[in-house]
Amino acid sequence: MIEDCKRSGGNGISRRLFLASTVGAAASASLLANTVTEAMAQAAPRVLKFSDHEPLGGMRTRFLKDVVFPAIEKESNGRLKIEDHWNGEIAAAYDALGAVSKGATDIGTVVPEYTAKELPLHQIFKSFIKGPVGGRQIDFFNRVYSDVPAFPAELDKNNIVQIYFGTGYPVAFFRNAPMAGLDELKGGKWRSASFWHLDFLKNAGAIPVTMHWGPEIPEALKAKTLDGLMVNVDSGYMLKVHESAPHVLVSKDLWLGHVYILTMNKDVWNSLAQEDKDAIGRAAKKSYETLGDVMEKSFDAQLDDLKKAGATVRVLSTDEVARFETATRYKEVQAAWAEERRTEGVTDAAAAIGQVTSIISDFVG
Repeated sequence: MIEDCKRSGGNGISRRLFLASTVGAAASASLLANTVTEAMAQAAPRVLKFSDHEPLGGMRTRFLKDVVFPAIEKESNGRLKIEDHWNGEIAAAYDALGAVSKGATDIGTVVPEYTAKELPLHQIFKSFIKGPVGGRQIDFFNRVYSDVPAFPAELDKNNIVQIYFGTGYPVAFFRNAPMAGLDELKGGKWRSASFWHLDFLKNAGAIPVTMHWGPEIPEALKAKTLDGLMVNVDSGYMLKVHESAPHVLVSKDLWLGHVYILTMNKDVWNSLAQEDKDAIGRAAKKSYETLGDVMEKSFDAQLDDLKKAGATVRVLSTDEVARFETATRYKEVQAAWAEERRTEGVTDAAAAIGQVTSIISDFVG
């Protein structure tokens, strides 16, 4: 075409038309390339690998799968996608913190109870007898993280960032013989996985027992070498403790203080665009709005299912819970624990207990 222009005597109009068409074609090609690039970016979201030690099926895990993760994808307009792995496929419960911290997974559920050495201050939550109920637990944990910098700092020290709080259900007592009230803990052999609860049981007159969870527990309950379990009601329900210990006492006021922290590797978090960090924050907030109602319905359903399975279930009165709280002498246990941590170099344990005590008083009726 250039040669044609030359042969025509260099017609200026033809030359200008040619140049205009060339520039237009180049601009169109550039616009098309950008459009294709944007479409490819939208079609290829950033995949974040997630790990959980529990199987997919309980309320907490289903809520993550069905509510939290879709919310993250929606709020990020598809820029983020969660690749979920369950039942310890990537990391078992006691290895979860290390897996997230070292980048073996981008996101993971961390249970502070399983990593007391790395997260000493997070153990404080389970040191209370009474606490917030249902969705109010989220308000409590958010308040603690906002008002007590030592808690998010403890995660930061382990190269992880909290992006969502998962919570548990209250404590229940499963016994292999009828139990009119918590006074009948006295003299009995009771198993718990929590070092706090072992001390509480001892102070209440029971014989605390440490035993690995496995077939030996139902066998011991049947043989009556073990009298009962102090455990969160949902774990008791899912593990079918009621089949060997069908007499259950429970109260929503008997707070377990068990928190499942959805954490992200700090390096991964820092690599996200601000709009994606904001999207995760919005997803968590919107998920929290429905969590309380889901927990209430699930709690009631669990008690109904226990009864249908043949268990006798009684909800403790507020007076009974108050008497148990007094019997446990939990404040003495807290003080002794804080002093032990001080000798190990955790000098802010007592102060953190005081701060959490102050906050929790706003959430307990």
